[in-house]
Amino acid sequence: MIVFDLRCASGHVFEAWFGSSDAYADQRAAGQVACPLCGDVAVDKAVMAPNIPAKMNSRPEPAARGAEAVKGLLRDLAQAQAQLLSTSTWVGADFADRARAMHDGDEPHATIHGQASAGEAKALIDDGVAVMPLPFPVIPPETAN
Repeated sequence: MIVFDLRCASGHVFEAWFGSSDAYADQRAAGQVACPLCGDVAVDKAVMAPNIPAKMNSRPEPAARGAEAVKGLLRDLAQAQAQLLSTSTWVGADFADRARAMHDGDEPHATIHGQASAGEAKALIDDGVAVMPLPFPVIPPETAN
């Protein structure tokens, strides 16, 4: 196994494990490597520091402690998203229309999640509809194994 630091086109840096460098290249070419924060598949390797083991009697460098804190925050954020999604209804591509209908009072308010293009999301926000992107991509239920 090999670990790479990856960076999406939006500048998000994340870590991913692969069976080999060739496995990474194959998965990236097939569009199977996506940013966990924004879902972007335009991903490249980020600059990595070599993994040199520390002496047993030394304390972790501040940067290493910071990286662990970030990983913990991301884990907590993923758990919070999962908890919120468990009480939300998937509406798929109807998200923008349903959110607008709830905002306009044409449909009862409910907690929903789904898919919207960047243009649809911007139009909803510009019109004062209370929506926000999820921090991690959601796999549509109809495509889940």
